[in-house]
Amino acid sequence: MTIKLGIIGISEGNGHPYSWSAIFNGYDAQVMEDCGFPVIPRYLEQQRWPEAQISNAEVVAVWTQSLIESDRIARATKIPLVCNSVEELLDNVDAVLLARDDAENHWDFARPALELGKPIYIDKPAALTVRDLEHLYSAERYPGQIFTCSALRYAHELQITSDTAASLGRLKAILATTPKSWSKYAIHIIEPTLALLDNTDKLEKLTPYTSFSHHDGAASLLVTWESGIQTIFHTLGSAAAPLTLRLHGEKSWLELQFKDSFSAFRAALQDFIDGITTETTRSPYHFNQKAISLVEAGQS
Repeated sequence: MTIKLGIIGISEGNGHPYSWSAIFNGYDAQVMEDCGFPVIPRYLEQQRWPEAQISNAEVVAVWTQSLIESDRIARATKIPLVCNSVEELLDNVDAVLLARDDAENHWDFARPALELGKPIYIDKPAALTVRDLEHLYSAERYPGQIFTCSALRYAHELQITSDTAASLGRLKAILATTPKSWSKYAIHIIEPTLALLDNTDKLEKLTPYTSFSHHDGAASLLVTWESGIQTIFHTLGSAAAPLTLRLHGEKSWLELQFKDSFSAFRAALQDFIDGITTETTRSPYHFNQKAISLVEAGQS
């Protein structure tokens, strides 16, 4: 069975309606050049098509607040139905991709899908406060209906093997850095960092601070864990920098740098689909609650 997906977008500066739809449907290279996000056609053209597509699902409908934008997404990514409303989209799909990263609007767009019992992938971050995250999860009709993540949690280049962990020795600190704003990009360094820690480790102390101007979204958060590990999260606002995790152990240190957007997006989307087909929870609340608690703390 092919799962019929509907995609909801678009928010400022976020090209996920284009990239996510292409991962399911393939794409029209000529139209994609005009998507407004130059990096997307560049990493799409590096893949082998149709082998790169996710095979057991298809984006069949799109809605955005602009019919012009919806039509451009549909033509670029071979979506057959451009919808005039969210309700029309929901009538024609099995599951929803909420491809907007404006967390303050997630409840309004997610609620109708949740009430209908449709699985939904909510773009990062799902919420900016734990209270708002709880509100979303309170509307779940069954466990696992909500899937949300930073796709960077799936990035191979931000993971380590058991041999690498042994060469580092006991982990003492992780320094995580990303460009752009705290509200939209901190989650990209928080989730892969949490994935490197023991999931039973508990927060001991949170210290928000900044050495930058808050006007462009730059912020920092120092977290001390009960294990003694310290994690420091920096978003650099408009300052140029790669997204990196620097791991410091008792024996050595290692810097991990994010590079492969396509593979991370594809892995996250595949996990969402796998959760639907196997009726399992792939985005557990306890992990998301820990991540969003750090996002919230960094906004202080």
